[in-house]
Amino acid sequence: MEEAHSGICGAHQSGPKLHFQIKRIGYYWPTMVKDFMDYVKKCQACQFHTSAVCCANLSAWHKHQPPEPLHPTIASWPFDAWGLDVVGPIAPKSSDGHSYILAATDYFSKWAEAIPLKEVKKENVVNFIKVNIIHRYGVPRYIITDNGKPFSNRLMDKLCEDFGFKQRNSSMYNAPANGLAEVFNKTLCNLLKKVVGRTKKDWHERINEALWAYRTTYRMPTQATPYSLMYGVEAVLPLESQIPSLRMAVQVGLIDEENAKLRLQEL
Repeated sequence: MEEAHSGICGAHQSGPKLHFQIKRIGYYWPTMVKDFMDYVKKCQACQFHTSAVCCANLSAWHKHQPPEPLHPTIASWPFDAWGLDVVGPIAPKSSDGHSYILAATDYFSKWAEAIPLKEVKKENVVNFIKVNIIHRYGVPRYIITDNGKPFSNRLMDKLCEDFGFKQRNSSMYNAPANGLAEVFNKTLCNLLKKVVGRTKKDWHERINEALWAYRTTYRMPTQATPYSLMYGVEAVLPLESQIPSLRMAVQVGLIDEENAKLRLQEL
């Protein structure tokens, strides 16, 4: 439970998500749900941050906002639509001088990409979309951003024209219009504030760790992990290597012919 909850790939999941994480690896016992709920209640980091949501300051938090109506966005296949947003300015700055996080979330699979930035310039945004979205996952049908200067400019218009996708803008005063990006921002900050060091200036080094935890965690809207929707299989986590799961155990002692059959079956 400790490894799955707060280990090298732990996302400090809630009790039900921790139950899913361990059950899919192949473990079961009658009181596991209750045990997970009790364990999470004893996690100091979870209890300290439970009643807070992310804001731009890693050392200050505000209470939950009142419920808002849902604003669904239709995505027909993976990487069909992305929501982009900027978190920050973040205080304290990272030890390398980063003050912002530029994040993008796929509306279909909930897969997320994020990078730390020292400044939010239009060149940084365009390069992020090229490198982290288009060159990895193909050209989207559209992206959703706010009307900030880094997102609304001639350079962005040219990128949309060159690759043939559309940009939809939401008002900066109407965050629910790009709700998925807002939700991911809160989730990312919640993960970071639980894993950063005492000075809180190493958050730029922990982003990839937080992304890995997010991608391999069960998401309620899709009833699956972003990783499984992305690759068709679940990621191999350190917990499976320490205590081999069924799929790890199957690999032991396979002859070439058996391995070829298993490989064809997976393909």
